Amino acid sequence: MTYENDGYKELREKITTLYSDEEIALIDKAYELARDAHGDQKRYSGQPYIIHPVAVASILADLCMDHQSIVAALLHDTVEDTGVTLDDVRKQFGDDVANLVDGVTKLGKVPIGAKDKAEVQAENIRKMLLAMAEDIRVMIIKLADRLHNMRTLEFMREQKRRDKALETLEIYAPIAHRLGIRTVKEELEDLAISYLDPVAYHEIENSLAAQNESRLEFLESIKKRIYERVVKIVPKAHIDGRIKSVHGIYKKMYMQNKNFGEIYDIYAVRIIVDSVIDCYNCLGLIHDMFQPIAGRFKDYISTPKQNMYQSLHTTVIEKEGIPFEVQIRTWDMHYTAEYGIAAHWKYKLGPNSKAKIDERLTWVRQILESQEGSGNVEEIVSTIKTDFFPEEVFAFTPKGDVISLPSGATVIDFAYAIHSAVGNKMIGAKVDGRIVPIYHEVKTGEIINIITSSQQGKGPSRDWLKIVKTSQARNKIRLWFKKEKREENIVDGREEFERELRRNKIHLTQEEYDQFVKALAEKQKCNSIDDFYASIGYGGIMISKLVPHIREYYNKILKIRQPQPSAEVPQTVNQEEQKKPRSSEGVIVEGIDNCLVKFSKCCNPLPGEDIIGFITRGHGVSIHKRNCPNVPQDIGLSNEPNRWINAKWDGTKKEDYPATLMLVCIDQVGLIAAVSGQLAAIHVMIHSMNKRNIKNGKAVILVSITVNGTEHLKSVMGKLEKVNGVLSVERSGS
Repeated sequence: MTYENDGYKELREKITTLYSDEEIALIDKAYELARDAHGDQKRYSGQPYIIHPVAVASILADLCMDHQSIVAALLHDTVEDTGVTLDDVRKQFGDDVANLVDGVTKLGKVPIGAKDKAEVQAENIRKMLLAMAEDIRVMIIKLADRLHNMRTLEFMREQKRRDKALETLEIYAPIAHRLGIRTVKEELEDLAISYLDPVAYHEIENSLAAQNESRLEFLESIKKRIYERVVKIVPKAHIDGRIKSVHGIYKKMYMQNKNFGEIYDIYAVRIIVDSVIDCYNCLGLIHDMFQPIAGRFKDYISTPKQNMYQSLHTTVIEKEGIPFEVQIRTWDMHYTAEYGIAAHWKYKLGPNSKAKIDERLTWVRQILESQEGSGNVEEIVSTIKTDFFPEEVFAFTPKGDVISLPSGATVIDFAYAIHSAVGNKMIGAKVDGRIVPIYHEVKTGEIINIITSSQQGKGPSRDWLKIVKTSQARNKIRLWFKKEKREENIVDGREEFERELRRNKIHLTQEEYDQFVKALAEKQKCNSIDDFYASIGYGGIMISKLVPHIREYYNKILKIRQPQPSAEVPQTVNQEEQKKPRSSEGVIVEGIDNCLVKFSKCCNPLPGEDIIGFITRGHGVSIHKRNCPNVPQDIGLSNEPNRWINAKWDGTKKEDYPATLMLVCIDQVGLIAAVSGQLAAIHVMIHSMNKRNIKNGKAVILVSITVNGTEHLKSVMGKLEKVNGVLSVERSGS
């Protein structure tokens, strides 16, 4: 075979020892087909197009993927960009290769009907997840394709470069991270940062270069000392070093506001051994040789990361005061750390490696299942951005099981990470033996006991959707409301939708309204109008995302309406409408539309109570109860009667309001737990709870909660009065 100057000669040399003669012959055949099919096609750089598929295949060869992946990489653009058909590929290379090519081709197609960049990105990610669930090799080929495109990004126009770089940083690098392919993930990140923040990128590069020689000498001397000590106990230990990626340094310098000199793990020593016991033996030796830095030890062997990364990390200080990191792992852990899920093809990690791949891709199916039937496809983008690449915390169940969560996750997230049923029945939580509020953020090392209720009909609160941090928990809560509260969701969804129409001043006849809702429901892929309302009710469709579509369809209706007989009629109607007072924060203030409203803390007024407004200087209208001590009994005789103004509650708006209750109780064990448990059982949000002892073995509990009116408050007070040990319940500040 004669070789062009397209990189295939180098690829051919690389694969000689990786595949059988028969497999190499198939790769040669794929190259010749791709080369002839692409012909004179050029890339943005002006180079022959064939250079791209060869480069993608070379990246996959570096990961030691199977020969079918290499063949598919060489052919991945032929079906879309040349006259070669999928049937041609299937006949010449078989079903597996054809399916891989088809999967990669579909990932590149712009979704039909998508109108904005967010929709295009969301649909593309959904297709990626579906392809990953079907055959993970499709996604690995796509990552190699994106990596080569990033390497040649300078030939695109500036805005395109920035868009591609941002998408790479937010979508592709996190996916590579979740698949555990460190080499691809780090290069994608570094390339993306070089285009998004070139000044910072070059500053870090210069800092590394300035210290390179002295640091490398230091690293070599440390490696030598460690080897001489470790080899006496673990003869087969392998010692090498590594330098932190530019993006890794960037995150610490510009996101954690650290100086270059404050980053301790820029340089690290890596010890690779044969067994887990050897890992811990080496750790003991390292801590004997050097002074460990408190709080800088992480055991990812006993608690692996979500992408199955395992290693011991410890940061120590050498006698000259220079800190450095040491990573200790077995060879199997090393292969997984470097190649992630691709290590299956390179090293055939054990007889159950296929089952391990299926286990590691459970998260893909979970995301797809959670998004099924949801009109809010953009949330998949949010999931990738927030859940795939988090700083992680590790907490324990009472039985010792480790639960890994993103930093900032709450005990509700913890409950749903255990099981949907645990989250749905949760009424409280204990952390290290003490009751905590449900918004408590989980910290590494905590032992968390989720308190559940066996009472039928109990379930999560809608307020939890504002508290949870993981999309897994959020989707499971929505799924519960979707299944268990359909009728309630339909009513709530319709009210919320009609409230949005009023807010946007949209007025429709009944016939127009029916057509209007039907069109929106079809746009959101709902089977019926009731499904549409229910989706809004349980949070599957965010009303804020609907606003552009609402306005678009309303404008269409306005165009097809018959012209009005007189131009003055609608003007009169609009003037009348403008005269009607409009509510703000659930309150209608006489003579003022949409003013800033504050609820006074001296009396905390609630819907159902008589209220009055006081016009403040620069802070809107302050709302008080009529019988508040700060409201004059005779307004006319007050110092500033003109600043007092009539106000009333808007009965059409549903709002939440703060209220503080004072409970006088018998001081006994479990009192706080009983009170918080009762409030959780009736789905009342707790903002704060304080207890103080008084005389005669009694205690006072002050609890701040959220209610939607006086009737709701009376109901809550009645429930609390039934708690064992509670003597009385009064509203504080009333």
